[in-house]
Amino acid sequence: MSVTTAETRSHGIDRFFSLTSRGTTGGRELIAGISMFLASAYTVVVIPGMLADAGLPRGAVTTAVIILVAAATLVMGVYANMPFVLAPGLGGVALVAYTLVLGENVPVPIAMGMVFWSGVAFLILTIFGIRNLITTMIPTNVRLAIGSGIGIFIAFIGFRSAGLVIGEEDGLALSDLGAPTAFMALLGLIVLVALQSRNVPGAFVIVIAVITVIGIPLGVTEVPGSLLQAPESPGPVVFDIDILGALAPHYFPYLFAFFAAEFFSATGIVMTVADKVGIDADRSADLKKPFLVDSVAIMAGSAFAAPSVTTYAESTAGSEAGGRTGLTSVVTAGCFVVLLLFTPFATMIPEAATAPILMYIGLKMLTGFTRIDVSDLTAAIPAALVVVCTLLWGNFGTGIAAGLLSHVLVKVAAGRFKDVSIGMWVMTPFLIYFFIAAAH
Repeated sequence: MSVTTAETRSHGIDRFFSLTSRGTTGGRELIAGISMFLASAYTVVVIPGMLADAGLPRGAVTTAVIILVAAATLVMGVYANMPFVLAPGLGGVALVAYTLVLGENVPVPIAMGMVFWSGVAFLILTIFGIRNLITTMIPTNVRLAIGSGIGIFIAFIGFRSAGLVIGEEDGLALSDLGAPTAFMALLGLIVLVALQSRNVPGAFVIVIAVITVIGIPLGVTEVPGSLLQAPESPGPVVFDIDILGALAPHYFPYLFAFFAAEFFSATGIVMTVADKVGIDADRSADLKKPFLVDSVAIMAGSAFAAPSVTTYAESTAGSEAGGRTGLTSVVTAGCFVVLLLFTPFATMIPEAATAPILMYIGLKMLTGFTRIDVSDLTAAIPAALVVVCTLLWGNFGTGIAAGLLSHVLVKVAAGRFKDVSIGMWVMTPFLIYFFIAAAH
């Protein structure tokens, strides 16, 4: 009887998540979910640290972030049936913490109010189908370059967190490759490539576990005194938001900056992973659900001191590990729930262990640029700008916006007006305003 019940439950999960039709299995989704969790677990350390710089209580923010990540990712898996992990975007968090609060002395509640209204704008565009319409208006060359742009951004984060590059006055420079963190990250990358080339299941998990253990005697991995610890209450930061105050006219440029940067970055990630999973990104019925989830997640996150919750680039870790359905997200969400009781464990994983994953994923995504027709300069230049501007400006949302605007400008300069769609003509004034606002 128990076997029959287990089989019935298994078939039910298969039907609900469409495992068979998408060419995957429960075991593969489990590994993918764990891989996606480990690739994105750094957010519970990095995000609270950035917000703590702005004066928010780190313990309360850490709990709030974990709760929001788990809830949003779970809804994405169950409702949208897509292998995505959602978390506060680094660009949005930096805008809140460093630009608004520390730079412009904007009160935290008002900054969170701006985040809320950007989520409202996302939701309206999604409900009326405008957001999906915009995705279909994106030129093919720019769309193909989005994956490479995201890839260069992910790879750069990996190289930087591993200590392989350092910032100097003239730009980036090679760091000390003999340092323990850099050496371990390079070792992890080599091992990961070897495992992936042999199609070893759970390669991401293996590398992260091995590098974390190796880092203990080298002093890179810090083992906490106790791995089990009750989470702090998020009460001090919950609903600390001023929605009406954020509508003051002089905040409008920041509102648009929130909206535009997160729109292009989140949309780009959704399209990239959807293509990886094998879902046609032009089918609005497939992408409307994930767009709805991340729209609502932005609004919810603003009330929990978790700004700009968005579909994360680290979602590619799940799809690379074989994740094809929302079951991957459910597993990832479950891992974050468990993490609430084992918060010290999240801080134990060193950057040297997660950096190889980011470097591998990012470098592999760069191969997508080979699908672009580089013989046509009016197609190649905007596509290249997506990648280059993403790296130089450290924001793939801005990189995508640069590619879209340059597509119009280059086509017009070449006299090929018919190559510019009506949608791109409509979008151009908003893109110009985006860069004018960003310059100030």
